Amino acid sequence: MRTKEFSRRHFLKQTMMLSAAAALSPGILMGMNKGDIRLAGPNERVNLACIGIGNRGGEIILDLYKTGLVNIVALCDVDMGAPQTLAILKQFPDVPRFQDFRKMFDKMSNQIDAVTVGVPDFSHFPITMMSMGLGKHVYVEKPMARTFNEVALMMKAAEKHNKVVTQMGNQGHSEANYFQFKAWTEAGIIKDVTSITAHMNSPRRWHGWDINIKSFPAAQTLPDSLDWDLWQMATAGHHYNKDFVNGQWRCWYDFGMGALGDWGAHILDTAHQFLDLGLPYQINPVLDGHNDFFFPTSSTIAFKFPKRGAMPALDVNWYDGINNLPPIPKGYGVSGLDPNIPAPSTGAIAAAKLNPGKIIYSKELTFKGGSHGSTLSIIPEEKAKAMAGTLPEVPASPSNHFRNFIQACKGEEKTRSPFSIAGPLSQVFCLGVLAQKLNTKLEFDRKRKVITNNKTANALLIGPPPRKGWEQYYKV
Repeated sequence: MRTKEFSRRHFLKQTMMLSAAAALSPGILMGMNKGDIRLAGPNERVNLACIGIGNRGGEIILDLYKTGLVNIVALCDVDMGAPQTLAILKQFPDVPRFQDFRKMFDKMSNQIDAVTVGVPDFSHFPITMMSMGLGKHVYVEKPMARTFNEVALMMKAAEKHNKVVTQMGNQGHSEANYFQFKAWTEAGIIKDVTSITAHMNSPRRWHGWDINIKSFPAAQTLPDSLDWDLWQMATAGHHYNKDFVNGQWRCWYDFGMGALGDWGAHILDTAHQFLDLGLPYQINPVLDGHNDFFFPTSSTIAFKFPKRGAMPALDVNWYDGINNLPPIPKGYGVSGLDPNIPAPSTGAIAAAKLNPGKIIYSKELTFKGGSHGSTLSIIPEEKAKAMAGTLPEVPASPSNHFRNFIQACKGEEKTRSPFSIAGPLSQVFCLGVLAQKLNTKLEFDRKRKVITNNKTANALLIGPPPRKGWEQYYKV
């Protein structure tokens, strides 16, 4: 599908007409008939451009639109003819649309306040860097980027463009889990933590693939509507194959971050922030089904963090893989599927022997919890009942993650997962993925931010140079 061209005059005329329609009927805007959405006045809304509009990207758009605080002013996707993008285009039929985010900014930059980045992990970086450079607020899906250096550059750019609001899309960071962990840490309920077990044991897309793979899959016929060259962004050297797109990119080291990058930010985010973990000094993987191309069948990754002020040294042990279950403490109880975990765009969460979550061990107490917005429980139950009267009150969230971002764009709140907080968390996952890819223990210098025991791994902190035409995004 060709990119639609809109003149500035046409766009302004269209915007005024839509604003007038919204004022008359707040529940109807741009082709959406949602009477339960109360739109703020036209001057109270943030003009939002959406890059990546299928699958998860489409869900982000609708969640932000439901706040009633945004005008969707541009839609951009490398495949404007795919079923997953057509669904959003039907919801917003009159919004200008583009296939190339760079052309979108060339034509409409002065009409955009904020941007959503709902694209594969490896393509977060150039879009986000260009957006911040143009002074646009950015909501980017987790993890922030695919390489350690890209995350570092994004944090540096956010510091430079300090009026730009940033938010990473680990949405549980604005729900009950966040406020409970904060309150319990401040009250001294969560203290002296020495070990955390994090687990994600549901089936993954690459489970069952041939681990003896010797090359990437063969080239297939390219869909007419997909701009494959643009899809690859700063990467290079891949022919189109269906197992690279529509979520399949998550399987490959070249494009995604595996189970750790996918779920780590939903399980470890609050512990990482409120226990001031920063970066580990050692990462040690034990893998099953390792190969050079896609993620292992199962991974156990031990991250070691040093003593931090009065807080003791702490180990985070990550478990993924259907049968790679962590040890369960006495009194753990039942592992139910937490209703706070949203279903992925591909359908319901697959059943698992142990549902996604965490076990936190301190010197005095043990806690169990799920992912996303799930709250912690003290275990065993008898201990929880004995302490019930002494636990601090947990405040309710004033805004979900999407409203928090938009209200921050308006200067009314501060984001809870800005790049300064989400960046080091994302870098932990980058280090874990490097240990998976190379199947080796890594020693990391936290001050110099270098890997000291493996030259190949240290070079991969930066990764291969971007292909020609994409170098400018790597300069701050």
